[in-house]
Amino acid sequence: MRIVITECDHDAFAQEQQEAMQAGAELEIRQDKGAAQVIAGARDADGICVQYANITAEVMDALPKLRAIGRYGVGVDTLDIDAATQRGIAVCNVPDYGTEAVSDHAIGLAMTLARGIMIMDRGMRTGQFDFSQVRPLYQTKDRVFGVIGLGRIGLAVARKAAGLGYHVIGHDILAADANRYQGVETTTLNELLRRSQVISIHVPLTPQTHHMLGASAFQIMRRDAVVINTARGGVIDTAALIAALQTGAIAGAGLDTHEIEPVPAGHPLLSLDNLVLTPHFAWYTEESYGELKRRTIANVIDICQNRRPRDIINPEVLGRPGRNSSVK
Repeated sequence: MRIVITECDHDAFAQEQQEAMQAGAELEIRQDKGAAQVIAGARDADGICVQYANITAEVMDALPKLRAIGRYGVGVDTLDIDAATQRGIAVCNVPDYGTEAVSDHAIGLAMTLARGIMIMDRGMRTGQFDFSQVRPLYQTKDRVFGVIGLGRIGLAVARKAAGLGYHVIGHDILAADANRYQGVETTTLNELLRRSQVISIHVPLTPQTHHMLGASAFQIMRRDAVVINTARGGVIDTAALIAALQTGAIAGAGLDTHEIEPVPAGHPLLSLDNLVLTPHFAWYTEESYGELKRRTIANVIDICQNRRPRDIINPEVLGRPGRNSSVK
């Protein structure tokens, strides 16, 4: 059994090496960029672990032994799920490893904006010692916190926001016909945008969610609203967000994910004072980091050893004619 890590920016791979050794698997760690390099590096692989690589139908066809793709993370928008399913290739992710870390970070960004912390910090570093720049500020109690996407992370954010005194409302396509979803008041997207002082996004990037917050959405929002994105950069239309922040259509934003990563020098985002930026690390804690690494390769090993993995996006490939017919 040969497993290839196609590319990953982690600083060590002890967990993956330990899992591979225990399974008797050959593990190769590469840093391949582009389809041609991925194909060359993984040509005889039974399974691959990927972080950012685009695994297309063409890549899969060039890897005839491939049985499993493991994604470091929750989102699988860089993987062609339909193509994998058609070819009997299992696609696995780790959907719950960072629930606490990402929800903590979303709340942290929200509170940083709610208290004007970043503006006060910058002011003090230039000799200012007053709070006039951030007035008015408001307590969290009874303010409205809107959560878009009521999956594991969204519900964790809702729980933590409620603990701070916010009145929490949510929107999720799966809860569209419910008045409450796991204790959260649900409403339409437009109503959530209209009512919320904080809007936190927790949806995957799909054709349906791409730029779901654009110019028309920002026009609906309150002028004192702040937007938090720890999901995927493409869920927000960056140009529309910049315009909304520059004109005061909304009060602020906190972004951990970005349409272009890394954010290039000189980008307009970097010049906005009412914006908090972090480098796509909401997922990270020491606990989540280790869990992510272990479970990503463990899912791939399970498939390659004819076991059902803990997490699989397309379970319909198991047990049917194809590359994973022997996995039940």
